[in-house]
Formats: sequence, C-alpha cells, structure tokens
Amino acid sequence: MGQGIVFGVLAATLVLFVWNRWRYDIVAVSALLVLALTGLVPPDRVFAGLGHPAVVTVAAVLVLSRGLLHAGVVDSLARHLMRVSDRPWMQVATLTGIVALSSAFMNNVGALALFMPVAVWMSRQAGRSPSILLMPLAFGSLLGGTLTMIGTPTNIIIASYREQSGAAPFAMFDFLPVGAAITLVGLLFITVLGWRLTPRREKEGGPGDLFEISAYLTEVRVPEECKFTGRTLHDLVAAVREDADVLVTGLVRDKRHEELPSTFEVLREGDILLVEADSESLKTLLDITGLELAAEGDRARSATAVDRGEPTLVEAIVTPGSVLVGTTASGLDLRERHGVNVLAVARQGHQLRERLGKIRFAAGDILLVQARKKVLAAALNGLGCLPLASRGLRIAKPRKVLLAGGIFGFALALIVLGLVPAATALVGGAVAMVLMGLIAPGEIYKSIDMPVIVLLAAMLPIGEALESTGGSRSLANGLLEVGRSASPATTLAILMGSVMLLSNVINNAAAAVLAAPVAISLARGMGASADPYLMAVAIGASCAFLTPIGHQSNTLVMAPGGYRFGDYWRMGLPLSLLVVATAVPVILRLWPITP
Repeated sequence: MGQGIVFGVLAATLVLFVWNRWRYDIVAVSALLVLALTGLVPPDRVFAGLGHPAVVTVAAVLVLSRGLLHAGVVDSLARHLMRVSDRPWMQVATLTGIVALSSAFMNNVGALALFMPVAVWMSRQAGRSPSILLMPLAFGSLLGGTLTMIGTPTNIIIASYREQSGAAPFAMFDFLPVGAAITLVGLLFITVLGWRLTPRREKEGGPGDLFEISAYLTEVRVPEECKFTGRTLHDLVAAVREDADVLVTGLVRDKRHEELPSTFEVLREGDILLVEADSESLKTLLDITGLELAAEGDRARSATAVDRGEPTLVEAIVTPGSVLVGTTASGLDLRERHGVNVLAVARQGHQLRERLGKIRFAAGDILLVQARKKVLAAALNGLGCLPLASRGLRIAKPRKVLLAGGIFGFALALIVLGLVPAATALVGGAVAMVLMGLIAPGEIYKSIDMPVIVLLAAMLPIGEALESTGGSRSLANGLLEVGRSASPATTLAILMGSVMLLSNVINNAAAAVLAAPVAISLARGMGASADPYLMAVAIGASCAFLTPIGHQSNTLVMAPGGYRFGDYWRMGLPLSLLVVATAVPVILRLWPITP
C-alpha cells in the first residue's frame, strides 16, 4: 500500500515537473506534504532535508561563487577571452573550455551566466549567429560540473548517499577521473563537430546587425502635434519600410484594443500602437516618425528613480529563478520598486499580442529594459535577469583576486586533506569572504538559489520514503533481471542512460535523489560495490543534453540562441551517447564492481 502511494505521488510529481506550470520547488514541497500526511514520511523527517549536509553544501557553494565573481576572478578571464581569434572553432573551444573549468569550482549556471554575454558580444563582432556559441557553452557548463564534488548539486547529493552503502562520502576529487574523461571527450566533440550541428536562424552580417533573435512587442504612442496624426497606418509603416523592420499588431484607442488593424486606419492623437520590432528598428521608428514609447509617455512627469538621471536601454534575459517568472510588470510595480521600465518583450516561437502590463513573464523571455546606468546592474540582479548587451566587466583588483582565491583554495585544501567535512569547510569559506568584504552581508541570501535549496530539502525525505517502502528495491529488481543476463558494462550503461533520460525532463538534482536509492539497492541485489552505480547516476543526472528544460543552463541559452525545443537533440544525442561510451569503461576501471 505504502509503496503504491509513493509511486503514485512520484508519478504525479514527474508529470508536474514536465508540465512546468508551477515551479519545481512548489511541486516538490506539495509532494512531501502528501507523503507526510499519509504517514510515509515520519514527522521528525519532514523538514530534515533543510539541515542535510548536501543542502548546506549547495548553499555554501552558491555564496562562494558570488564571492569569486565580486573579486573579479572570472571577469579577468572574460576580458582576455574577448581577444580570441574570430575563427568559430577557436571561439567554441576557448569559451566552452573555460566555462567547463569554471563550472568545476562554482555553480555551473553562474559560470554560464558570466560568459554568455561575452559569447554574444564575440558573435556580434564576428558577424555570426550567437547560436554557434551558446549551446556549446551550455553543454560545456554541464560537462565541467562533473569534475568535482562541488561542481554540481548532483555530485554533492551522490557523495552523501555513499554513506548509505556503508562507506565514507565521496571526496572532493573522487569525481575527477571520470569527469575529466567525459569532459575532454565532450569538448573535443563539440569543438570538431558539435558546433556545426547547431541551427543558424539569423542572417549573418556585420556588427551593425547585433542581436536579432526575434521581434519585440512594443507599445508606442502618437503624441501631440505628431506629423502622422490624421494620416493612415500605411503611411506610417511606409515611412520606415526602407530603414526598419516593423510590424503593427494592434491598436488601442479609447480603451478598445483592435488586433491587426487595417492599414487604412487613420491615426489619432493618443493612439497606442502595438508593434513588433528589434531594438535597432524600434529606435529608427521613433527617430523618423516622432512617435514615443508609451511606457515613457504615461509617466513622463512622474518623479521616479528612472527620471532622475540619464536612462539607458539594455537587453536582458529572464532566468528560471527570476522573481519575474509567472508575474506581470504592472503586478510587480517595477518602475516604482526597482527603478526600471520594461519597454519590450520577446518570446521565442510566440507572437505576443497582449498589452505589456498583462504579459506574464516566462523563463527565457528577452526584455528591453530602461533604467538609470547607476541602478541598472543592481536592478537586473535583484530581478534575476542577465544582461545580453555589452556587459560591463569589473576592473579586477589583484588583492581581491588573490584574497578570494586564497580563501577558496584553503577551503578546498581542508576538504581534500580530510581535516574538515565539506559542508563545514565551505560554509567557513563563505563566512570568511563576508568578513573580508568580498560579499556584502545583504547579498548572502541573494546568492542562494532558494528554489533549488527547497527542491533538495523536499526531495531528500521523498527519496527516503522510496527506500523505506521498498520502492527503490522494486525498481532495482527490474534492472536486476537485465543484469543477470547482461554484462556489468551493459547494466551500468542502462542505468546511466535511464537517469540521463529522466534528467532531461526533471531537475537534475531531483533525478539524482530519486535514482541514488535505486542504484544502492541494485548494487546490494547483485552483491556488488555501490560506487560504480552511484558514479553512473552522478554522470547521468548531470548530462541533460536533449531538452531545454532538463537543466537551467539549457533554458538560459534557448531564446538568445534562437533555439527551438527540438534543436537540442541534434548535438545532445551524439554527445549523450559519447558520454555513456566514455564513462562506463572508465568507471569500471576505477571503481570495480567487486567490492
């Protein structure tokens, strides 16, 4: 009975993860509460995940990543990368390699976020589509996360689960041999062939074409004494046809919204036009016609943060963890609270017809944001958005770079030497960075990706329920039937491939939590060591290359690269097969089946 309830809850949880209607942390907490109410999770274990070493370690790594960023360590690397050759394979190799290396010691999403604007800038300068660089960049961040225990939450989880098999947790660099093998092979594949499999949906051009992934939905107003008042919509469009690509999708007049208005419609003073245009075409439209941005005209005289100072425009992407996801600009009162105006929205594959104030933002949306230069960076950071225009790189101070590197290196040394548990050492490193002024106290909790923390804290007791009810044993028995007639290599490959497929539709941390008990049960049933099976789970859960929803890194590059859902398997499928073919023999050699 209990086992059936657990499987039912897990099935519903997986469906909701894939549906993506609600955030994965909300879904995980709901699943935990259901199991708690049914008594399958003991009362004293419901919230035990919050204090689990794996959860604490993940939070500490996120804070340390912020400290390394503020010290200018990564920006120093990015500045040098901008001078790389303009040959595409060279750019792919250099950027993907440095992101992979960075992901080994900091959050892989954070590493990607730092170098993604650099990749976009390099693509613009070379006159190529950003799609050539962005998908390799995302996959490189996933590969690099497999190098160390702290490279990805998956490895931290698997390290803690090793204790259940009766052994000590995996150490910091126990993952390195297998991770290095698949990372090197993966980077070689991406550099030689992989980048050629990415789609190119943008026309090539010079730097003037800049970044055109899709049209922006923008509101413009016919102001007083506009020269197009009394003239037709056709006259307006014809005036900019040679210089800009503009499509009028709607007309708002006297609170009445007309979609796709007639080109013979006569314009009146105060009319609001909904137009689709990229940032360059939008600027041209305003310059030639004398129209004004409706977002500016509505509040032109309001004394807000934006009005006090010279405003600037920047393209930014909404991250999966952004506070904007699922909300509207008017609902958040962005101008008053954050000092920004959202002037335009672009969403890959969709033509947005709603008024800007009614659009519910989604992860991957591209926004045209207006704010004062002094508050822009802080505003985007607070909203959970990443700038895609020219990112201002920090001037790295050698003292801070050495200080941050020294603190981080000392924490790693304590872990490697076995003097202090990983969670304690990393938390200590995070505290040291705060005391040294590398991280402002107010940014500590902003550094932590709370949805991921809550997800882990909720899924760990669920994983325990799967184990206590015999669910993991039942799943392992299915694999045992295969294992009896197949070689150890085949069994490992099947386990790794199954977890890899699961990780492509749900969060990789959740996939690891669910699969780890199954791996331990499988090892016990075969009378084998759990180490190779846990390693297979770690690699499989980390390598989600087939879909944009399997990992946040894949989601982040979808809109800037102009990718569609079905584009990822083109490079992701051969890369996944290559990872399995490389990892299995290396695991069997380093982590023998026989205990």
